[in-house]
Amino acid sequence: MSNEKEPLVNLQLAIEHGLTEEEYNRILDVLGRTPTYTELGIFSVMWSEHCSYKNSIALLKTLPRSGGRLLVSAGEENAGLVDIGDGLAVAFKIESHNHPSAIEPYQGAATGVGGIMRDIFTMGARPIAALNSLRFGNPNDPRVKFLIKGIVKGIGDYGNCFGVPTVAGEIYFDECYTENPIVNAMSVGIVRHDEILKAAAKGKGNPVMIVGSATGRDGIHGATFASQEISEESGEKRPSVQVGDPFTEKLLLEATLEAAKTGYIVGIQDMGAAGIACSTSEMSERGKSGMNIDLNKVPVRETGMSAYEIMLSESQERMLVVVKKGSENKIQEIFEKWDLHVEIIGNVTDSEILKVYIDGILKAEIPAESLVLGGGAPVYYRESIEPKYLSSTKNFSLKEIPEPIDYNETLKNMLKSPNICSKKWVFQQYDSMVRTNTIPSGITDSAIIRIKDTNKALAIKTDGNARYVYLNPRKGAEIAVAESARNVICCGAKPIAITNCLNFGNPYNPENYWQFKEAVAGIGNACRVFETPVTGGNVSFYNESPNYSVFPTPVIGMLGLIEDLKHITTMEFKAEGDFIVLIGQNLGDLSGSEYLNHIHNLTVGDAPYFDIEYEKNVQATVLEAIQGGIVKSAHDVSDGGIAITLAECCIASNLGAEIFLENENRLDSLLFGEDQMRIVVTIQESNIDRIKEIVFKTKVDLRVIGKVKGSNLKINSEIDISVADLRNYYDNALTQIIEGE
Repeated sequence: MSNEKEPLVNLQLAIEHGLTEEEYNRILDVLGRTPTYTELGIFSVMWSEHCSYKNSIALLKTLPRSGGRLLVSAGEENAGLVDIGDGLAVAFKIESHNHPSAIEPYQGAATGVGGIMRDIFTMGARPIAALNSLRFGNPNDPRVKFLIKGIVKGIGDYGNCFGVPTVAGEIYFDECYTENPIVNAMSVGIVRHDEILKAAAKGKGNPVMIVGSATGRDGIHGATFASQEISEESGEKRPSVQVGDPFTEKLLLEATLEAAKTGYIVGIQDMGAAGIACSTSEMSERGKSGMNIDLNKVPVRETGMSAYEIMLSESQERMLVVVKKGSENKIQEIFEKWDLHVEIIGNVTDSEILKVYIDGILKAEIPAESLVLGGGAPVYYRESIEPKYLSSTKNFSLKEIPEPIDYNETLKNMLKSPNICSKKWVFQQYDSMVRTNTIPSGITDSAIIRIKDTNKALAIKTDGNARYVYLNPRKGAEIAVAESARNVICCGAKPIAITNCLNFGNPYNPENYWQFKEAVAGIGNACRVFETPVTGGNVSFYNESPNYSVFPTPVIGMLGLIEDLKHITTMEFKAEGDFIVLIGQNLGDLSGSEYLNHIHNLTVGDAPYFDIEYEKNVQATVLEAIQGGIVKSAHDVSDGGIAITLAECCIASNLGAEIFLENENRLDSLLFGEDQMRIVVTIQESNIDRIKEIVFKTKVDLRVIGKVKGSNLKINSEIDISVADLRNYYDNALTQIIEGE
């Protein structure tokens, strides 16, 4: 091997690459010698947090990762795969692009969308929907406005150009995200069972091809960058942020799906984090094979690129493809027809060793298994300690909070909260209707995508209230799963599986690791209760900056299945005279609420009251009532409490309501408390007895709280506001903040 003109590899250089002394010694043991510079680079990115999950995989394995409708266990393929009948499956996944978006918001967000799309279509699935989950600091802050505008434009431009509708998402604002925004992108695709592609390299002598864009120096050590805290020097790492090209990706999509139908593709994987280093090693390990790779065959767009740079580059819109020997020309013809560069860069071996050559010189010779997640990559159990702040946040009494003098003004103020008001400034920049699968009739708690040539639809949603998780990580994470399930239930869908994106701080901080451990336990418990196995996802650690540590932010991407299109249910009131019914109890728990945060500038208390078994029964009640044709509209009670739920139903329908809430507690807690396990539905008076029969079986509470009536929202004697005024406050608040109108 030759190390000419390369740095001397030693412990100090390994530490500069983000490896520890223990990890460097482990590399020496694996290889039985000092690594080459290229090998050190490969190990550094493959053993980075972003690729190896070394501080999270042990806990992630406690989640329910198989069973139900899952066709592959979590982590086995590029994305989760769920059977929906009729010979069809759904591929879906969510991933983070937080650090790149903090440094270069437009490209960071755009390439996040591109990467998750490739994960879907390399399964052989056609992407049919994109979602996102975003967290920002105070939107009045000029730097935060810059981040919002860049990230939203990056998401919108990439999705719109690529031709996949961005159908749903969520946006939260809190000062803790000022310097470290959270940008999670989710994609959903459909594939026939007989056209599913795998991400494994098999078959000695089978050619290995690289397809798509040429390789440049952009994105080198992007995986390592994602495994570090944001600092004042992070702006210098813009070269670690990739640059996306949605038009090339569109060609890749169509060519890949056409090639899949030939039956000649043995395995295929997107080149995301760690580029060629990752795709070659992971595909080899999955197939219990090896590869010989000639880097001189890799198309490059910059001169003088070294083996180290080519292996670690994260240039976008590239894929690694293993094809059946003898079919090379046919596969090349397909990709070239779509104006895509394709080159054979190596072949599959039976050695289980990844060998990398340049100029005929062997630059790397590594056992593939030693590099990958679930293989020989390090696995750590970190120290965990309950955070000290919890003793302070839980020491809270509502007696310290004055009740509102004017409830009309308080409700208007709540509707203007950036966390509650309409996000139309954002979603109007996204094309939600391209490909004509999106079902737009009415406003729903989840996005609804029809499955063409069937009578079925998918309900999909991202959810996760990080404030709850900050105040009680286990319960808050359970609520994240429950609320995402509740949202698809309200559309008439049965929850069937989740993907998740876990955004946390530095895992070497024992308090952060305790938050992570508790949150994973909460997700696991909730998924077992709701029978929604985890198909996979992403862990993003190190979401910290010099001045802020973000809330622990698990984001749940929920998939629900609507078996009959006639069951699709929307949130808006339908007709004057309909009864407004609360399924569940209105307990009035203000802990962790938007009311305390927005009106009183407090993040205190516990996560709101939550009984997971009662929640499951509430959801079962509403789904049975929807499928029985009883429910005319449904909307869950969540951020802002029941007053916001009712206001949103009025705004969506342009109909008023007269409501009476039994006032056993303070009225502000009844109106704005965020205790869970509640859904507001409307039904005709003639169906009251039918829904009572259902709640008798499920043993949940039912209360008629009012009627659809007039053009004002009236609640007890304290609130009386016209629907037109509600809409004005709700619709325009975010636009006025961001655009300065």
